[in-house]
Amino acid sequence: MKLATYKDGSRDGQLVVVARDLSVAHYATGIAHRLQQVLDDWNFLSPQLQDLYDALNRSRDSGSGASLARNAFPFDPRQCMAPLPRAYQWVNGSAYRSPQAPPDPGGKGSSPALYQGASDDFWGPCDAVPCASEANGIDFEAEVAVITGDVRLGASPAQALDGVRLLLLANALCLRQLLPGEMAQGFGPLQSCPNTAFSPVAVTTDEVGAAWAQGRLDLTLQSGWNGRTVGLCEAGTDMRFHFGQLIAHLCQTRRLRAGAIIGAGAVSNLDASHGYSCIADKRARETLQDGTPLSEFMKFGDTIRIEMKGRDGQSVFGAIEQEIVPLELATAQL
Repeated sequence: MKLATYKDGSRDGQLVVVARDLSVAHYATGIAHRLQQVLDDWNFLSPQLQDLYDALNRSRDSGSGASLARNAFPFDPRQCMAPLPRAYQWVNGSAYRSPQAPPDPGGKGSSPALYQGASDDFWGPCDAVPCASEANGIDFEAEVAVITGDVRLGASPAQALDGVRLLLLANALCLRQLLPGEMAQGFGPLQSCPNTAFSPVAVTTDEVGAAWAQGRLDLTLQSGWNGRTVGLCEAGTDMRFHFGQLIAHLCQTRRLRAGAIIGAGAVSNLDASHGYSCIADKRARETLQDGTPLSEFMKFGDTIRIEMKGRDGQSVFGAIEQEIVPLELATAQL
């Protein structure tokens, strides 16, 4: 099934069920008001949402279900918050083999690199991205992420995969020029990794069929910068650590509660012909080839579009479409 959260003036929005083709939606009010409620009581509430989802799709396909069709409405990604507008935990990683991936301390690639990001406030998929200065090195990061249920302390990778409830896309904004100074202090990134945006829709793993295999999503992640396609990266290829391994690594020292979001980092392929999912990867390749980076980071007025299509050619999650704006022009949404 496909789930989204509509803006309603509150911090957590209103849960809606979205048709498979992303054309229409239906409020889930009679079942749950918020996505977090569903994650907290997944075994009881998700089958009810699945029934509503199936009925919504049947009414689209056959024109039956007049009552349901009457209460459905055109789905508009611009009215969406992040599927989970705030989360108990947002952890991002660097799971891909890329020219800018941090080295493994053991030298064997045996340990994923993860950091804990801000989770109290996420951007919606079409929200403007306010930034204080272009000099901070504004970069997008097109990613695949998962939302978990409860995962126990010490879970194995297989057990951790059983805890995956939903898949979604992320744009994990990074301010690259602030990153070196923060890392030099010996702690993880803070100011250099501000709010993250997520796709309009989060989906259960069955929605992508065989493309979800062994903890990897084997589909193409498309990134468009200022209307030009810059990345057609294969999300299942060159992923050193699958989501089960990322989650199990976290659970070596803690348990996860329902509603934790885990990102795998900007999707990257060793084959440079697939393009890039963040500008830092492009600059790293330029440095390796020419001795210096040539590509500039994002400027005010720049746009980014991130989308993934299924094997049937249809959009799975809807698109993240955002514009970079000066801080003073975005006060209305702050």
